[in-house]
Amino acid sequence: MKKLILASLSIALLYACVPPADSNQASAPQEIGFEITDKGEKISLYGGDMAAVSLWETYLKAHNERDLETIAALNADKDFVAYGPKGEVIKGTEAHMEFLTTWFEQTNPIWTTKFLITNMYTDKEGKTQQWITSGHDLTLTVEGQEVKVNQVHDALVVDGKIKQFSVNERVLVQEQEEKVKE
Repeated sequence: MKKLILASLSIALLYACVPPADSNQASAPQEIGFEITDKGEKISLYGGDMAAVSLWETYLKAHNERDLETIAALNADKDFVAYGPKGEVIKGTEAHMEFLTTWFEQTNPIWTTKFLITNMYTDKEGKTQQWITSGHDLTLTVEGQEVKVNQVHDALVVDGKIKQFSVNERVLVQEQEEKVKE
């Protein structure tokens, strides 16, 4: 009887020390929310590729450094489009460089990143969409006055390049009022 108990304990101990067969496999993507289509359909969103975060950080750094060559190289080669906070629609890298050249000269923008989030989903055609959402404080110089805004960017990354992005912003009124009081 002692041998039977000892053998049973040995088997149980060996079994407890062996990891499950699937523990070496990559875990399933984590659902983090959903997108709602124009037709009201919900499409699951999953945590995305962190390479998109790195790409967007490089993109913003190039903006802060006025490095138009790097910005242009990171834009998608075909069908690039940017949607600005005041309704601007900028199609193509050449138009984007023209816009930035003028805007950099007029406003001297400097971004300070607050957050970066990457997500992905698979559309109806089975194509994976990789997005990055980021939040930034942006300091501009307008007519000699410093203006601070908060921006949220949503960017579509395709083949390691920025295919499109949109910018939403709001003026940080409280900081502007405090500056006037000084």
